[in-house]
Amino acid sequence: MRRLLVANRGEIAVRIIRAARDLGISTVAVHSTADATALHVRLADAAVEIGPPQAAKSYLNVEAILEAARATGADAVHPGYGFLSERAAFAAAVTDAGLVFVGPDAAVIDQMGDKVRARQVAAAAGVPTVPGTRDGVDDVAAAVAAAADIGYPVMLKAAAGGGGRGIRVVEDESGLRSGFPAASKEAAAAFGDGRMYLERFVRRARHIEVQLLGDGTDAVHLHERECSLQRRRQKMLEEATAPGIDAGVREAMATAAVRLAGEVGYRGAGTAEFLLDEQTREFFFIEMNTRIQVEHPTTELVTGVDLVAEQIRIAAGEPLRLHQRDIVARGHAIELRVCAEDPSRDFLPAPGNVGRVVLPAGPWVRVDTWLEPDSSVPPFYDSLLAKIIVWGEDRETALRRARRALAEFVVEGVPTTAGLFTELLAQPWLAAGEFHTGTLEQWLRDRKEEQ
Repeated sequence: MRRLLVANRGEIAVRIIRAARDLGISTVAVHSTADATALHVRLADAAVEIGPPQAAKSYLNVEAILEAARATGADAVHPGYGFLSERAAFAAAVTDAGLVFVGPDAAVIDQMGDKVRARQVAAAAGVPTVPGTRDGVDDVAAAVAAAADIGYPVMLKAAAGGGGRGIRVVEDESGLRSGFPAASKEAAAAFGDGRMYLERFVRRARHIEVQLLGDGTDAVHLHERECSLQRRRQKMLEEATAPGIDAGVREAMATAAVRLAGEVGYRGAGTAEFLLDEQTREFFFIEMNTRIQVEHPTTELVTGVDLVAEQIRIAAGEPLRLHQRDIVARGHAIELRVCAEDPSRDFLPAPGNVGRVVLPAGPWVRVDTWLEPDSSVPPFYDSLLAKIIVWGEDRETALRRARRALAEFVVEGVPTTAGLFTELLAQPWLAAGEFHTGTLEQWLRDRKEEQ
């Protein structure tokens, strides 16, 4: 691999360009007209404008991206996360154009991107799944019949995608009949497929994901991450490793994830995501993400492994360099996703011009960002400004370091969620590790009522 085109923007494009440069690979940035002066554009060895600000006409424009690769002599494409990263058709188009796709094969993306098929693969590999429908359902009557077998409450999920789109929790048949059409419509708009599947809703669950690397023949895990602190199914704070999980459950979950990767011949970086029932301590596979995750830096800090570099090496044809016995998690890492949103206005996105920017630094503090002083937050894309990632020899030290890093963080000109994180990190239940997937939203509701 000599030249890598990065089919993305923002902090993940910057991250990939830096990893490629460390490997001696030149890079090509693509950008919309809104991102003409963005940091990832300036860092790359070459840059190509691919369309107007709207993502559908630029970062989702497959032909424009492939033409940019041809014009600049790129021989590989890295999709990052979001946008086209989990679209099997894009991976196929890249390989059909004679280029290397940095990620799993299109067939694996297609297989694991469909939640119903992914559950079937997991079951075949002996990985426990949440009780639910075997196949996707596309009408209310079928959903009602399935829910009667599963038992309420149930969760409706889009069969063809993730990211929280189309998800509904319904308590009874009435709620299912009213909620199914809207959920199906949302799924169809997001993924081009309105089929849903139903699964048992675990009320008090932890969301745990296991980081994987595979070369198509062998696979290893790089331990797990805690992703339970979510708002509207979107993660806000992540940790590696997950606090308060006993060694037996931790090992069983990691082993199941590796077994799943082996079942599909997984190649590249990916994550197996699980729900852990707080009461029974059972864990259930829910989905697989066939790309690099936003929260991957936490794993990098506790393992010392550059996941993006390993992605690139595997895509270039190198065998997996890591052995499971050598992958040791040391200390604890925490990531805070700071966004240009106004928490006082129900997290309304807040694009605009940025003035002064001060990023935290010092021992064991990492900031992944595209943000610069006197830059602009465009209204067309995700509102993520920066990821503040810290490491400590234990969780208490990491939490203290996260508070220190937040105190140093300054962005003037647009509202951000940094102040909210300061409040969050002061909560006793967070320090104690006593939370589940519903805790953050309940805390936000209580906080709003008190104001």
